[in-house]
Amino acid sequence: MGFLGKIIKGLSKSRESMIKEVKGVFGKGKLTDAVIENIEEKLLACDISIDVASAIMEHVRKEAKGEEIDSRQLLGWMAQATRDLLPATPAWVAKAKPHVILMIGVNGAGKTTTIGKLAHHYKAKGLKVMVAAGDTFRAGAIAQLERWAERVEVEIVKHQEGSDAASVAFDAYASAKARGTDVLIIDTAGRLQNKAHLMEELRKLVRVLRKHDESLPHECLLVIDGNTGQNAIQQGQGFNSIVKLDGLVVTKLDGTAKGGAIIPICREFGIPVFWVGVGEDLDDLIRFDREEYVQGLFLKDAESTELIPDPTALPEGTSASDFYLGV
Repeated sequence: MGFLGKIIKGLSKSRESMIKEVKGVFGKGKLTDAVIENIEEKLLACDISIDVASAIMEHVRKEAKGEEIDSRQLLGWMAQATRDLLPATPAWVAKAKPHVILMIGVNGAGKTTTIGKLAHHYKAKGLKVMVAAGDTFRAGAIAQLERWAERVEVEIVKHQEGSDAASVAFDAYASAKARGTDVLIIDTAGRLQNKAHLMEELRKLVRVLRKHDESLPHECLLVIDGNTGQNAIQQGQGFNSIVKLDGLVVTKLDGTAKGGAIIPICREFGIPVFWVGVGEDLDDLIRFDREEYVQGLFLKDAESTELIPDPTALPEGTSASDFYLGV
């Protein structure tokens, strides 16, 4: 199965919920204010925030121009608006050697598993990868990361359980630099944003890491469980106050009907989703693509239509509304 097929499969629960809610209130006709308001309410059931729902439906209103439309056009314009609300995910480029990725998030979000899959991804690209066991707080966390390191055959730097996480990060960078490592991925203790002492530990880790280089880390990724929905915004606000977030990793997307929550989370922080987890296999961590995402959120199958094109690249005389998504 290709990446697009995995996204569509992974978003099946979210898509079913989305289409059911929208088609439950509109099939064909003119979009009255009452209908638009009703659809906005239905979008809330898919964990899309009210401001995002309003922005989507304002786009639809402008495209419809008061004429009769059907649910296919409606969902297509909604997909188009959704795509435009999401920041584009940048192509990955190593910023140094080693390129340092700091992984943060609450317990249970799938952070350590994501690190294992990321290590596998970069190693498959021919890069030398190292992981650092910076979660010295949770019992068994170091052993869990060790198992992943053995599975994907990458080096690991670790200290004893309960040791200083900042020291682990500091030593890992020194080791990665000395060994010519291309990518260093640092695990951290899962912590709630309201636990002051653990948040201070994260602040210290970043401060100590920057004794090597002020530009560290090159990527700070917040890992969130797709089932968390918009509650992840509160998590992100706490972490973003400690270290600037560069991107999001959304895990367990295949098991949630809250896939629409990605939109308000990205909008809140102005950062893109970098990766999404859509299964248990090593290759089920996929680089996020907003066009594939809106297809997965609004389409029934992978073969039903082409990707929505960039509006700036449409043939002359062609309206973007000609490219609505089928359902």
